[in-house]
Amino acid sequence: MTETGSTWMAEWAAVQKVKAPSMKNESVFYRNLEEELDLARQTGHSLPLHLPSHEIDFSSCDVIGLGHSGALRKEFLQELADNPNFHLGAGGSRLMDGHTRYQDKLEREIAEMFDVESALVVHSGWTANQAIFSTIPRPGDVIVYDELMHATALAGMKVSLALEQRLFRHNDVDSFIEVLEEVRDSQPQIRSGKRCVIIAVESYYSMDGDVCPLRELIDAAKEIFPLGNAQFVVDEAHSFGVVGPKGLGFVSELGLEKEIAIRMHTFGKALSGSGAVILSNNTVRWMLINHAKVLICSVAPPFTLLAAARAGLRLMQSEEAQKARDRLQYLTKLYLDTLTSNPIYKKANAKGLLRMPMHEEEDWHDQPFITHIVPIWTKSKHAHYLSFHLVSDGINGTPIVFPIVPKGEDRVRLIMHSYNTEEEVKTLVNSICSWAQEMLEIEASGDKNRLPKAAQRAFDLMKKVAAEDGVNGTKETNGVNGTNGISGITNGTM
Repeated sequence: MTETGSTWMAEWAAVQKVKAPSMKNESVFYRNLEEELDLARQTGHSLPLHLPSHEIDFSSCDVIGLGHSGALRKEFLQELADNPNFHLGAGGSRLMDGHTRYQDKLEREIAEMFDVESALVVHSGWTANQAIFSTIPRPGDVIVYDELMHATALAGMKVSLALEQRLFRHNDVDSFIEVLEEVRDSQPQIRSGKRCVIIAVESYYSMDGDVCPLRELIDAAKEIFPLGNAQFVVDEAHSFGVVGPKGLGFVSELGLEKEIAIRMHTFGKALSGSGAVILSNNTVRWMLINHAKVLICSVAPPFTLLAAARAGLRLMQSEEAQKARDRLQYLTKLYLDTLTSNPIYKKANAKGLLRMPMHEEEDWHDQPFITHIVPIWTKSKHAHYLSFHLVSDGINGTPIVFPIVPKGEDRVRLIMHSYNTEEEVKTLVNSICSWAQEMLEIEASGDKNRLPKAAQRAFDLMKKVAAEDGVNGTKETNGVNGTNGISGITNGTM
């Protein structure tokens, strides 16, 4: 195991220590909170904050390397030097004293860049989705959304004024058509064009790495609602900076800019900054400025956020950034080719131990571009086993489990970067396949109590931490008992 892997496991084990039993004399306020936290600790679900210590990055969203290379830092410092009289904070909300010339100029530049009427810069993707979905759907409207729509959008929908919210099966055009037809047939005011259908999708889905069939959805919506009262909201968080002319995103790649009412792009992924921008016409802009409580009741974005975004946008359109996008495609294809041609992977895949559904059901070689998000699906509750193994090899891969993804769809989310080397890609493949070989051997042995080595080390550390603290909860509360210690973890939501 690498040194960084040992550090990571020790940190993970430390935060599994139960605390509520030792707080009987503490305030009930804190004890209740610790009892809730202990529910996760007892099953190994408590999540630590790790300082970056991995040797090989296959998890961060800095996909074209603007942060990793130092290019963004250099451009950002130049932006500060070019605007020496800046104020760090805006001093108020946009409707009060927080509307600055600098933000106004940036928004005009972005609107021109995307050839739209309006660009509204906000604090984050969460803020953007909260503002859009809590404000734009009006009473009598219906929201129709992909079932895997991001949690930030769903949070906004919860406080929406819309009459109804309907989901359709993920990326399923037939399901989409069925839902739209049901809405049309059941809502006379929508059928007559007096109320609207707001359709919410993502361009690249963050947990699967698959691509929205946007053109097909638009065609279907136009046919079912010929009066034009079906309008699209597209979350481009994971496609922005990665695809399209000069990195402008998936909608621009398809040439569908005029078909989309609202686009949301974040600055925290490919641009390696923070914040987000809402692209729309002026009607939507002023509706958000005047009615979105999350904007009205918040101080406007600080200068540093705006300056980093402006610097990142300049870099994103550069020749170097295009080279990074091209290399990102090359490395992603290299990874997929190398992994899927490995005989161990083929055997594990046939046994159902590992899957890559998005890259098995269709020939990705023929696609004009493939996404950089390449999750490895595992058997139920095995994602942490694989994650522990990768960490042991100095690789960061994030386990994603219910409720973030549906039950039975556990996976380790891996993200390719333009700055990864070919050797790092091969190291990743070798690590995945060595874990797969170990799992094949365990399965063949028939020993249900046997754990993969990295997972066993992690759970041993977890028990050791509890024992050192004098807590006998690793047996009674965690279900940990010798090598069968995984029972509490695998029976939880992980």
